[in-house]
Amino acid sequence: MTIKWEFKAAAEPNVGELYIYGDIVTYRWEEFPEDHNAKSFKDELDALGEIDELKLYINSPGGSVHQGSAIYSILKRHKAKKNVYIDGLGASIASVIAMSGDTIFMPQNAMMMIHNPWTYTWGNANELRKIADDLDKMRESMITTYLSKAGDKLDRDTLIDLLDKETWLTAQECFNYGLCDVIEESIEIAACANKDILSKFKNTPKNLLEIAENGSEKPKNDPKNSKNEQELRKKLIEEARSNLETTNLILGGLNR
Repeated sequence: MTIKWEFKAAAEPNVGELYIYGDIVTYRWEEFPEDHNAKSFKDELDALGEIDELKLYINSPGGSVHQGSAIYSILKRHKAKKNVYIDGLGASIASVIAMSGDTIFMPQNAMMMIHNPWTYTWGNANELRKIADDLDKMRESMITTYLSKAGDKLDRDTLIDLLDKETWLTAQECFNYGLCDVIEESIEIAACANKDILSKFKNTPKNLLEIAENGSEKPKNDPKNSKNEQELRKKLIEEARSNLETTNLILGGLNR
């Protein structure tokens, strides 16, 4: 599955919308123009022009730490008010991107996953020691990002413990830790990745693996978002899932 981004002008004046439904990729191939890295992300964001508010919808298992961190920085620098909606899953570096939001919304049945960064690598002993040092620096950056959003609801020691354990957080837990601001009614959760990707994490909840395999979760309540928004999100997911072969080719280059 490839990442699918879509920017559009919202119904309200001076409001833009962005959907991130899929992996954050490192390389962009000409054969798959729908894939994006931080540069293409910035180009698309700039194309929205002058906006006062940006709505960011996330349903992603994560991806490249470097690209995701750059996207977070781009969003933080943007002058618009940023409302972030976790439509189903904000995992790994996607959860870091979510922290760019001035207000983060999560349905009751959405989840966020945080963990220490990891990578595939090779090399001699000196090169591997450098990689380990780089991963430690990445973790420090992530810790700063989470704590900046959480404020006094989350302390460093607790956060490090959550990262070490690869913790899957419910919306209520995110709210308690200061990692989201508003809990909304449950919505239909659709797959954001195939089962093989989620299986690579250590503690992926079984229900998410089932959603990845079967396509969606039955809604517990009527979603607050409009019918048109639901249809658009489902369309984005279907387009993303149609490119599973691409994921198999790029997984070796992803840092999660």
